[in-house]
Amino acid sequence: MGRRPKTPRSQPSDQDDLIAVEARITGRVQGVWFRGWTVQEAGRLGLAGWVRNCADGSVEARFEGPGDAVQAMLCLCRQGPRMARVVDVVSRTVALDPSAMGFEVRR
Repeated sequence: MGRRPKTPRSQPSDQDDLIAVEARITGRVQGVWFRGWTVQEAGRLGLAGWVRNCADGSVEARFEGPGDAVQAMLCLCRQGPRMARVVDVVSRTVALDPSAMGFEVRR
């Protein structure tokens, strides 16, 4: 009576579900509003991170947040905005950044 049930130890905490990835998106991805679209979609998914154009014509991005939201963003990047023509998305897992907040365009 009056006691709260214990949470099973096998259930991960919210913190355990957080991941960070860096991705390089290639194809026709500059000059087609890819960065602005990425900020919009990442914000909608509640992700932190950044996106920037690279000198070789690709776009690089970092996505950090719940694993399912990060995976959803990577899937969206394979499509891109309407005018983009994505050829490939290569991603790798990286360490979480404890200071990550919001999503921005980097130069």
